[in-house]
Amino acid sequence: MQFYATTPRHDLTYSDVFLVPSRSSVTSRLDVSLAPGDSTGMSIPLVSANMNSVTGPRLAATMARRGGLGVLPQDMPLQDLDAAIRWVKEQPVRFDTPFIFDPDDTVAHAVTIVPAVEGHGIVVRDDAGRYLGCIPSARLATALPDARLGDLLHGALTSLDADDLPDARAAFDVMAAADLEFAPVLHHGEVIGTLSRRSALRSSIYEPALDDGGRLRVAAAVGINGDVEGKARALAAAGVDVLVLDTAHGDQEAMRSAIRAVKALGLGLPIVAGNVVTDQAVRDLVEAGADILKVGVGPGAMCTTRMMTAVGRPQFSAVLETADAARELGAGVWADGGVRYPRDVALGLAAGGAAVMIGSWFAGTIEAPGTLKTDASGRLYKESWGMASTKAVQERFGRLSAYELARKLLFAEGISSSTIYLDPLRPSVEDLLDMITTGLRSSFTYAGARTLLEFQDRALVGIQSAAGYEEGKPLPVSW
Repeated sequence: MQFYATTPRHDLTYSDVFLVPSRSSVTSRLDVSLAPGDSTGMSIPLVSANMNSVTGPRLAATMARRGGLGVLPQDMPLQDLDAAIRWVKEQPVRFDTPFIFDPDDTVAHAVTIVPAVEGHGIVVRDDAGRYLGCIPSARLATALPDARLGDLLHGALTSLDADDLPDARAAFDVMAAADLEFAPVLHHGEVIGTLSRRSALRSSIYEPALDDGGRLRVAAAVGINGDVEGKARALAAAGVDVLVLDTAHGDQEAMRSAIRAVKALGLGLPIVAGNVVTDQAVRDLVEAGADILKVGVGPGAMCTTRMMTAVGRPQFSAVLETADAARELGAGVWADGGVRYPRDVALGLAAGGAAVMIGSWFAGTIEAPGTLKTDASGRLYKESWGMASTKAVQERFGRLSAYELARKLLFAEGISSSTIYLDPLRPSVEDLLDMITTGLRSSFTYAGARTLLEFQDRALVGIQSAAGYEEGKPLPVSW
């Protein structure tokens, strides 16, 4: 990229900059490829953050199904991480992972997992695993909270046979012809997934991120203390595709030692390391063996690092400098944090990021970990929290003695509980992926770019005032 008619004199964040349109011969948003083209196997440059409130196995599977990558957090016990990785690998690629309930489960319980919205549904199976039926989520809105799900199975909801769905277009056409918005997909009488008309359409546009065995890809984070090699071996054995060595301050000797130790294992997996914000830190970690650098200190919505310590760097400049250094060394960067709108994702990529990592924005979705709650006004939400917060520290070090845990908690920072509302128009992480990738595709066409590399080469970036940034926002009310 290059700056348009200006030279920055100070560090910049995403709201300080904008993209200038250029001459373009790209006639359609579908004529561009968003693939990073790196060793991660992604087809869209989006990664979900390794935060407990953001990435669990279901969200990781959904991300990979649409071409992104989910990073399971290091705070999960190793046996749980192993199970989560194997679960993702077992999930369907062509169809959605079903939400499965018992017939004795109540409506009140179901709506803490799946909201009563169109285009979603739940599968009911008995104790023996036999398929009993399927309930569209919207039906839950009119049922009594204490009603048994088994009692709502009046008449069979039309199901789809996997053998009748050779590809995504055929699946969409079958559902459109039958006027179906949601249906279970069966094979030899067993549910192997579910499908909505919109998810069938998505499957015709997105390319899933798959491993060599045709299974969904997944990443997992490992801390830099303790038995790093043992954890890395265990995650590799479980089938993880990308290892993320993660700590708040990546520019330290302990990180370099951890990278060297994991690299020496010869696991053949991409190693992501971070977080860093400088040219020299990139050079040091790449020399140690890192393939990708996670960039960002303090821009996240749940992070208080900059206010507590004065440490950090405005994200656009951090990505710009580190990406230049990484490119020179044959490595890449993930721009981690600071995105509030699709425009920010585009700017992170224009600055040189191979991908953009998103945290709290994804926390308020159906697929994110945790249960749905309802506030006093009836709005649905989930909780999110920072990974250095008191809540996160308690989860990470809960097995320590009371004294040692108290010492850890004394130095906790970050937000322990934040309300992230479910967008009624975009309740799924897939809805957010649609919105973000639509914006990205348009950004590419404005720059006259068909690939990410062309976008990074052709992007013209201007610097704007706070008033210029505000001018770009739509009005929430009429004139």
